Amino acid sequence: MTLELNEQDKMIRAAEQFSRSVLEKDASGHDWWHIHRVVQMARRIAREEGADSFICTIAALLHDVADEKLNPSKEAGLHKVLSWLEEHLPNEEQRAHVMDIISNMSYNAGKNPPMRTLEGKIVQDADRLDAIGAISIARAFVYAGWKGTPIHDPAIPPRSEMTAEEYRNGKSTAINHFHEKLLKLKELVNTDAAKRIAEERHRYMEQYVEQFYEEWEGNR
Repeated sequence: MTLELNEQDKMIRAAEQFSRSVLEKDASGHDWWHIHRVVQMARRIAREEGADSFICTIAALLHDVADEKLNPSKEAGLHKVLSWLEEHLPNEEQRAHVMDIISNMSYNAGKNPPMRTLEGKIVQDADRLDAIGAISIARAFVYAGWKGTPIHDPAIPPRSEMTAEEYRNGKSTAINHFHEKLLKLKELVNTDAAKRIAEERHRYMEQYVEQFYEEWEGNR
């Protein structure tokens, strides 16, 4: 039996508190406000696509609690989320759905299989949309600073083919991240709603990258 509406609201508030407690001091660009934006976008797309807003909201709230970049391993992050869900979400089917979304939604150098459910596609889209556009540009440089990666080095070309391990740990630059991931995301969103939003955000990033290279060479 699914949770009643007021119980769902309580669950969402509890998930908000848990996520904020874990991520509010994050300095990698995966902080609480990233979560907030992903939740708002997931709810927006869920309304348009006719999906389960509760599942989308819970998965969006918890997705970066499990992020392997912010945990000792992917398994450790997923265990943290599952332990919390087992304590707070009594419906086993809903728990499994949320865990399936969180386990498979990351970019992972483009190696992960397609999301299985509409809710999974929506949460993945909401997360990817936060990596396209104006805020994405800011996040890219915050993440580079967090990792100690240079802004740009003409001697380090963008990588076209790489394993998930190379994507995560190989040598790169902040501006290369646009070519290696961010400018690819427009073609990887799932829903019609997300595709419309991605178009404008993608154009903004393209213009930014063009301006960046012009300024780098002193042409503007």
